[in-house]
Amino acid sequence: MRKIILLFTILAIFYCMSACNTIKGVGKDIEKGGEAIQRVAK
Repeated sequence: MRKIILLFTILAIFYCMSACNTIKGVGKDIEKGGEAIQRVAK
């Protein structure tokens, strides 16, 4: 039983870590889009 709980815990941690990377990637894309708009607006 402990092995199953440990396995699910590890999988949950990896899932959360991958979600953080995805959110960072989206944030960088939005930031670059904002920079492009600023360049055009000047």
